[in-house]
Amino acid sequence: MLCVRFDGLVREGVVTDQAELARLGHVSRARLTQIMNLLLLAPHIQEELLHLPRTERGKDPIPEWRLRAIAAEPDWRKQRRMWQAIQNEVAEQ
Repeated sequence: MLCVRFDGLVREGVVTDQAELARLGHVSRARLTQIMNLLLLAPHIQEELLHLPRTERGKDPIPEWRLRAIAAEPDWRKQRRMWQAIQNEVAEQ
């Protein structure tokens, strides 16, 4: 996940902060915050996302915007239920 890589760059001192990441990536600070908030996902959800097969063509089956609502939920049990609901939807497609 991009957020994990970005977090590592900040922690290692490669970049000063998230504002610098946004400038380097030519994205708004708000967009970078959306990406970095994915670090708030429960660890098992992050792990599952990291192991999803790469999308070679077309759209990702689980777009980033669907994950934002999950990341905004502080209760990891509720996150798990929300994540499962998305997975069920994807499986039905």
